[in-house]
Amino acid sequence: MAAAIGLRGDYDARSLRAIAKRSKDGAQARRLLALASIYDGGARSEAAKIGGVTLQVRS
Repeated sequence: MAAAIGLRGDYDARSLRAIAKRSKDGAQARRLLALASIYDGGARSEAAKIGGVTLQVRS
């Protein structure tokens, strides 16, 4: 399995949710909420559902 990509240290789940709340772009808001879920320790599969995308699987 490949190494995970690290999350930025200058954002956290709370700030991403605040940005998503102010966003006028629905797709952008879903992506931000998906990232917030990951920052909270959520599973990638759950973040994919929130973001409205499929989970990318490497073979």
